[in-house]
Amino acid sequence: MPSVPESSTPATPMPSKPSASKPSASKPSASKPTGTKPTVGRTAVTTLAIPAIGVRALRVVAYTGTADDKAGTVIQDRGVFASPRGPAGGVGAGEIGNFIVTGHRTTHGRPLGRLPELKNGEHVLVTSNGIVYDYVVSQTMTISFRKPAEKAQQNAAVPGRPGVTPTRAMLTLSTCATPEDHAAGNYWKDALNNPEHRINKIATLIGTRPAG
Repeated sequence: MPSVPESSTPATPMPSKPSASKPSASKPSASKPTGTKPTVGRTAVTTLAIPAIGVRALRVVAYTGTADDKAGTVIQDRGVFASPRGPAGGVGAGEIGNFIVTGHRTTHGRPLGRLPELKNGEHVLVTSNGIVYDYVVSQTMTISFRKPAEKAQQNAAVPGRPGVTPTRAMLTLSTCATPEDHAAGNYWKDALNNPEHRINKIATLIGTRPAG
């Protein structure tokens, strides 16, 4: 559920009637990140940890689809993370492109309950096939599910820049903005009970190391 993307990313603030605006971003202090070729299949167990907000090695389940579709929602309802793959989804851990991970914020264990607290410069650790992939958060991007162009930004190979060819391994952590929407009097939801807005934390791969 995006160093940072080649240019700033349009995003939507939190009022009930949003208008696109540029997200907050900072450049990671690490050197140019690396990526790996897609050699790890979906049978590999992948986990994700976010030390700064208390997320500890929660499983990431891959599926064919797009972020927060029906298949992804079913996975999230199990209290784990969902990661869409394929033409409408993203890539796997460590690969060049957008590794998209979504999770619930207010229900089913609330694995991303504290995601809005995650600050630029903090680390997200993804472990897969014996390798730890170290991503550093560099940007926050809020999108509206009522605006197809903004949904495309979340799923783009370069987060926020649909159609741009990726050159870095990036990560999008995505969860709902239900509390903020309700506080603003916005109770819109789609057929899967997704609220209008999604909060996305964009991170860039800065290094890898053996697990264990």
